[in-house]
Amino acid sequence: MRIWSPIVPPRSRGRRSWAFDAGVVAFALLLSSTYAFSAAQSVSAPVAGALVLALVLPLIVRRIWPVPVFWWCLLLAAATGWWAMQIVWSPALVIALYTVTAVRPRREALVAAATLAVGAIVGAIRVFPDHWWAPAGSLLTIVVAATVLGLYIGTRRALLEQLRDRAEQLERERDQQGELAAAAERARIAREMHDIVAHHLTVMVALADGAAAQSTRSPEQATEAMRAVAATGRLALGDTRRLLGVLREPGAAARSPLPSLADVDELVDRVRGAGLPVRYEIEGTVTDVPPAAELTLYRLVQEALTNTMKHAGPDASAVVRLRYADGEVGVDVEDDGIGGSSVDSPGGGLAGMRERVHAFGGEVRSGPRSPHGWAVSARLRLGGPRS
Repeated sequence: MRIWSPIVPPRSRGRRSWAFDAGVVAFALLLSSTYAFSAAQSVSAPVAGALVLALVLPLIVRRIWPVPVFWWCLLLAAATGWWAMQIVWSPALVIALYTVTAVRPRREALVAAATLAVGAIVGAIRVFPDHWWAPAGSLLTIVVAATVLGLYIGTRRALLEQLRDRAEQLERERDQQGELAAAAERARIAREMHDIVAHHLTVMVALADGAAAQSTRSPEQATEAMRAVAATGRLALGDTRRLLGVLREPGAAARSPLPSLADVDELVDRVRGAGLPVRYEIEGTVTDVPPAAELTLYRLVQEALTNTMKHAGPDASAVVRLRYADGEVGVDVEDDGIGGSSVDSPGGGLAGMRERVHAFGGEVRSGPRSPHGWAVSARLRLGGPRS
């Protein structure tokens, strides 16, 4: 049965715990011996000593088997009290009761307390038949005090255990939140690196190809193209350093300006310089847009133009259209090239843009145009990112 099983493994207890229980046994032996050998003896001294030891020594394992120890002490006291009542006047029963009420469920504690209370009344009636109520009241007071103290200690211990478990749970949740935040930050940085590096490298490749083609026919144009390659490389290096600075220093993001819709003009100029004709249009009344939304739209234009340069083929052109409307802002990037579905490869590019736009309650659409070309369209709500 469950009550006969040890509540803690004996080998798991430390020396201090065993030493404390040994001190409790010594204390109980001292008081029990005082009562057992001071009055008129109804049993011999060796028998009295053996009974006292049998009553007190089990207290050494009271915190391992609290219920069996209590019932052993109670049954031994009941059997001994009919012919050697002085042996019964021992703190062993009170200590055993306290242990049960402190470490066992309340129902078991109350059953043990009620049983001992009945035994105390019966013992008082037998020893003091004429005026038993006074000693019975004293004994009941001791029983109630041990029960209340044990219940208080048990409740306090359970509360502390709950608080400890709660603290550990909060610590685990904090670690999990930290891991999720770190994963989200890694994903954000990966998207930023993809947008920065892919765009600048695409522009540099286009410029380098143009310079190679013009190197013999027009060295001046080739030289100018290589200067543009160098300028684009320095810009890419600066953007990369800014992004990596966020990793090294948390405050760097606040001090380093992020791209916004005002920088789309410069982005379009760079793409034009790489050889792709681009027309930039703004429709509607310009309104204030949150910085995070501006960065998202800028990156989407950057990604769409990068894909156009990669996949649209020669003689292609593009148009970037920024639309302002009530409560939203949108952008359309269209080209008339020969690009296909490869521009929307999973795991990056426009797939990452969908995540950014979705955070603002918006949507991204991309697909082929008729008769040829590719279009990317996005709408962002200006109410702020979704929580």
